[in-house]
Amino acid sequence: MKPTLLTRAVRLATLAAVAAPASVLAGGFSLNEQSASAMGVANAGAAANPENATTVFFNPAGMGQLNGTNISFGAAVLDIDAEAKGGSITSSNQIGQPVSGSRGGDIADPAFLPNAYLTHEISDSIDIGFGIHVPYGLAADYDDDFIGRFFADKTELKAIAFTPAISVNNGKGLSMGLGLNVLYVEGRLTKFLDNSGTLAQAPSGAVPGTPSQGYADIEGDDVAVTFQIGFLYELNDRTQFGLKAQTGTELELKGDATFTNVAVATPAGTPTPPGPGVAVAIDSTEPARVPLAIPESITAGIRHRLTDEFTVLAGATYSRWSRFESLDIYGRDSSKPLTGKNLGGMPGQLTHVPEEWSNTWQFNLGGIWQATPEWALKAGYAWDESPVDKYVTARIPSSDRHWLTLGAQWKSPQSGWTVDAAVGTLLFTDDPKVEDKPYVLTPGGTQPSPRDPNSSYSAEYDLQAWSAAIQISKAF
Repeated sequence: MKPTLLTRAVRLATLAAVAAPASVLAGGFSLNEQSASAMGVANAGAAANPENATTVFFNPAGMGQLNGTNISFGAAVLDIDAEAKGGSITSSNQIGQPVSGSRGGDIADPAFLPNAYLTHEISDSIDIGFGIHVPYGLAADYDDDFIGRFFADKTELKAIAFTPAISVNNGKGLSMGLGLNVLYVEGRLTKFLDNSGTLAQAPSGAVPGTPSQGYADIEGDDVAVTFQIGFLYELNDRTQFGLKAQTGTELELKGDATFTNVAVATPAGTPTPPGPGVAVAIDSTEPARVPLAIPESITAGIRHRLTDEFTVLAGATYSRWSRFESLDIYGRDSSKPLTGKNLGGMPGQLTHVPEEWSNTWQFNLGGIWQATPEWALKAGYAWDESPVDKYVTARIPSSDRHWLTLGAQWKSPQSGWTVDAAVGTLLFTDDPKVEDKPYVLTPGGTQPSPRDPNSSYSAEYDLQAWSAAIQISKAF
């Protein structure tokens, strides 16, 4: 990959934000951990509860209910334990022989997710804001001797968003906000390559020392924009409703595909030695692109103060993950040795992995107890639906989950400083069952690969996770 001056600058400016890739195994690759104050109630009613400057993310219309200048900054840690269960794993290579190796270890390292937000009141009816946050992320990394290494090794998606926003209000309880997310996204996909089929089928045998496996490493990045619009309506002094809609977008992660020790048979007319039909190992670096869809979403929320001490919140989010139909890698130069082979089925396609994700719902419910003027205690629950349905792969083993959270908030009435802390646990409803096979894309749709009918990997995964966040806010 040859980064431009712009991408170099963005990388330097956002190094802290993407240093540790985010990990998520439900809700697609969206991240819930954007604010400790909202996380304390599992993001319930966040579109209708503008507590601080984090409303730039949850609903820009909420800026109209903040006075003066407000800042919020913090970070979250998300740790998911994901590992294939012993005794559930089977794997075979291109010639139908068992693949030896380990279960792959815990594939998801802890992720550090920073955020910072600012709002400023321009006039009684106009507010502006800005946010920097990590809305999407995904990471999985297997041990090198993983038994399913011909289907997955490393999977990384790192994203950071720069979010300017503006809101207007009519002074009668109705606010509207507009914002955009400027997304910088990096991706990396690696896996080991099975040479057994080529070595076994080469008419003239193989050059001595040709390795039984190679390696593929694909990296790319892109910049894209999504838009958001929000509404907030104050029904009375105790109840208000919020709504936020966000557009989707299509990314084209462009970079290089680096192949090492890939076994190929020499074509007819090759001089002797090695002569035609001999299996040899080649290295090749080929320009590549990976299309990636970011879904549209719509979020609704309600906040209701039962008493001066107790507040209840509820919300729901619908995301159109059906945009993510497949994970494809395309070469951008058909003269390159592997791009020209159309390994993924269609012209220039190197790999085709069907995904066919489903649209999802997330439902949230939470409560706040204002125990003293300084201290508030929070609790929340969310049902988070997984979009992974028909094809469950080693790169993204996933299932539906319950999200249980607790939070505490301390606020100084004199200084305006506020500190929020929250912890959460993720309870997955099922142990996902991975069934990986090679596929190709044809004009008629996804089909099992005719070149490789024997390769497979299957396993059942055990998933556990927890998260924690802290946030500091100040009103000036």
